[in-house]
Amino acid sequence: MEGIASNTHRVLTEEEGNRLKKQDETIVSDFKRLKLEAEAQKNWDLFYKRNDTRFFRDRHWTTREFELLVGIDGDTKKTLLEIGCGVGNFLFPLLEENANLYIYGCDFSPRAVEFVRGDPRFNGERMKVFVCDITEDRLEDNIPELVDVVSLIFVLSAIHPDKFQRALHSASAILKPGGVLVFRDYGLYDMAQLRFGRGNKIGDNFYVRQDGTRSYFFSVERLTNLVADAGFDVSSCHYVNRRTVNKKEGVDEPRVFVQGKFIKR
Repeated sequence: MEGIASNTHRVLTEEEGNRLKKQDETIVSDFKRLKLEAEAQKNWDLFYKRNDTRFFRDRHWTTREFELLVGIDGDTKKTLLEIGCGVGNFLFPLLEENANLYIYGCDFSPRAVEFVRGDPRFNGERMKVFVCDITEDRLEDNIPELVDVVSLIFVLSAIHPDKFQRALHSASAILKPGGVLVFRDYGLYDMAQLRFGRGNKIGDNFYVRQDGTRSYFFSVERLTNLVADAGFDVSSCHYVNRRTVNKKEGVDEPRVFVQGKFIKR
């Protein structure tokens, strides 16, 4: 997942710009927008039903990317909450690499949480996972303490933009003062955004996939404004630019992510 850090978004080619313009020709109807929001949990549950635990690989890159997490295992216990834990691709590698880390994990999908609990690596003495809609539910009802770190890794993009602030305020509420929010998600003009066709666009930089799950593509400016309004100071926030290259299939495409580290005031 390593790439080139940048404070400015990538410049589109003329062809890419035309692709984005075509997306505006057919926008998702109001009826479909409301239906997608009402069925968001069901669509993510169906996603995990179809893909089981096979879709995402374990994220061993996280300790490389977030130096904060590299040193999290010390002489004292540390606590981390992963919002949107999925099937545990982030949780289990961290658990293996950090002996003094206690992990909480929550997810919108009951099926995903069951997959985590059923994993042979699950350790009830060192972790707790639960179902939670962070835009509606109180994290404090399942977590009896303030935590040192909260992670939002490819999670906020799946939430309707109108609810971004609620999600970030939930993250802030469960963090200790001076605690850290680590973030990575899809960045503006990522190849996944450029691939969407007409009929997939819900709103500005917000799209629906064929399976009904949704994705937002962040600019650095939008993200820094959101976290500032939610009570965080920006330690770092930038684009991570990579390329997906497959010479055999003739693929050479841009990947863009937004990565940040934010401190609770």
